[in-house]
Amino acid sequence: AKIDLYREAGLMVYIGGTLFEAFIVRNMFTEYKDLLRKWDLNMCEVSDGSIEISHKEKCHYIKELAKEFNVVSEVGSKDENRLIAPYKWIELMQKELESGSWKVIAEAREGGNVGIYNKGGDVRSDLIDEILTKINSNDILWEAPKKSQQVWFIKLLGSNVNLGNISWDEVIPLETLRIGLRADTFFDYIKK
Repeated sequence: AKIDLYREAGLMVYIGGTLFEAFIVRNMFTEYKDLLRKWDLNMCEVSDGSIEISHKEKCHYIKELAKEFNVVSEVGSKDENRLIAPYKWIELMQKELESGSWKVIAEAREGGNVGIYNKGGDVRSDLIDEILTKINSNDILWEAPKKSQQVWFIKLLGSNVNLGNISWDEVIPLETLRIGLRADTFFDYIKK
């Protein structure tokens, strides 16, 4: 019923990457695809934040799923102590896009304090700048659970920037940021 409700509202529906990982760690890839078909989902997420698989294997899953489903894949680590060099982010993103990902998700977790952010939640702007030299921003879904992070990306990439990991109760406040109805982005939205 929930999936139908989302679909009726015109939303693209997919179940999170952790469920994908739960199937993969149990060697149940076929059953995972069967579940997507059973629930009539045409989209899925491939991630490796909880399990250890090689990037080659991850790209294989992306390639296989992309034959039938719209795939998003996640790059980055959920471990706040693991910093990935910018060139590695770019390499991983490129390979996942080449393997068939529709968009790559730049990891931040619900806390917005890992991956593309530092432990305090500040944007690693040098990392973002470097990624954007090689990867089209339209191909990236930036996780931005905090208002300050959302504002930063809207100011950098415009009101239609792909943002993710937005809590259900933050959807309307984010939309007001996007259309300049909050002081943070009021003047950014006015056309000159």
